[in-house]
Amino acid sequence: MSPDSYLVGLIGSGIGPSLSPALHEREADRQGLRYLYRLIDIDTLGVPPERTGELVRSARDMGYDGLNVTHPCKQQVLAHLDALSPQAEALGAVNTVVFEGDLAIGHNTDATGFAASFARGLPEAPLERVVQLGAGGAGAAVAHALLALGAGRLTVLDALPDRASALAASLNRHFGPRRATAADLLDIAAETTGADGLVNATPIGMAGHPGLPLPADLLHPGLWVAEVVYRPLETALVRTARALGCPTLDGGGMAAYQAADSFRLFTGREPDTARMLADIADLTSAR
Repeated sequence: MSPDSYLVGLIGSGIGPSLSPALHEREADRQGLRYLYRLIDIDTLGVPPERTGELVRSARDMGYDGLNVTHPCKQQVLAHLDALSPQAEALGAVNTVVFEGDLAIGHNTDATGFAASFARGLPEAPLERVVQLGAGGAGAAVAHALLALGAGRLTVLDALPDRASALAASLNRHFGPRRATAADLLDIAAETTGADGLVNATPIGMAGHPGLPLPADLLHPGLWVAEVVYRPLETALVRTARALGCPTLDGGGMAAYQAADSFRLFTGREPDTARMLADIADLTSAR
């Protein structure tokens, strides 16, 4: 496509409600770009995640400039790329693919998105002891971001204990021994006592999975609380923590910053993150 025209897509499952097309296209319109963002839903196509590579090759052959990749394809896509950014390689997951000639280059903007959101929303938050709920794809990105931001000790809890243990082991290989540990969900009360912060990187709190990811009585005013879920922006966790006086961070910032980082990779242009943050607030309030 021409230098001012871009064709981009999102590969994933059940992505009909995604805000990515609107986020990208709004920013492109403001910058005077022709920018088409298409959804490539494997459920609609009847394609299993194992065929993600075929979708990537087809998109490249059709002239796409790049792709975003979401659940359950972030790991499946790895084997079909020509190179990975250092962060994508460390995370073992890709959420952004940029086509450079015949090459498909994988990136991950989830970790940078969370880090930027955290630095903006909770700049003075203590990081000596942090508890994270969730060790899936989003959890891995958030954990990397927290340790890169300087978290002294990160404890990861997940409904699948082996997944939490595997993530902690990977983090310690990357950041150094004893920076991360896995704990059983049954020990969540002991882990949150005395913790500086809590991050929810599970789907609990989403419109389709309402509720709290932990008992409300484990929250206390000395705890900052960060959320990955952004639909709704005010999850039950954010609302409950805020009522207790906890400093809180909703998931909208991560969504906006990761989209901005992807937009930069696709276009080489600098996105206006303040406007994209406003877009998130507008789009989530409208749905």
